[in-house]
Amino acid sequence: MTLRRQAVRPPKPTKADLAAAIFKKVPDLIAPRLSVLFVGINPGLYTAAIGYHFGRPGNRFWPALHAGGFTDRVLKPWENSQLLDHGCGITNMVARPTARADELTAEELRAGAISLEKKVRRYQPRFVAIVGITSYRTAFARPTAQLGLQNEKLAGASIWVLPNPSGLNAHYQPADLAKLFRALRNAARSDD
Repeated sequence: MTLRRQAVRPPKPTKADLAAAIFKKVPDLIAPRLSVLFVGINPGLYTAAIGYHFGRPGNRFWPALHAGGFTDRVLKPWENSQLLDHGCGITNMVARPTARADELTAEELRAGAISLEKKVRRYQPRFVAIVGITSYRTAFARPTAQLGLQNEKLAGASIWVLPNPSGLNAHYQPADLAKLFRALRNAARSDD
């Protein structure tokens, strides 16, 4: 199912909204045969409260996506449906919102990998870009995996691992993220 929403900026969540966000789900942004399906670890509370992927101010996903050549400008999280026009979509490894990704259990991540495989089999993207190397290593039992193209496929899709773009991830600066996202974009273009 393709979900398209009107691009309307949501109000800033209150403390009560954030507390209630643990019960919310962020809908997938997905369509058949995408070029790239980005897979976040799980929604943060801010993201769940506003209902848009990578929604917290300071998350570097949207700037990295633009700097990597996927979009012609930096999209706002509430403009995410425009990604479908660029052949991209977004889902999460785990649907449960948390304040921090490290609150997820290894079992949740492994179950998320199984669910993701079913989703990939159904929608058939060419690339699955997992945004978070630690979650990829845990979910797919690949403790030595590195960033970039993986040697295995997921239901026929090439797997590409990117770093977590959260502002909490100080290991990768915006220029580093741009370079890594651009490498994926170049691979996706050459595979067209």
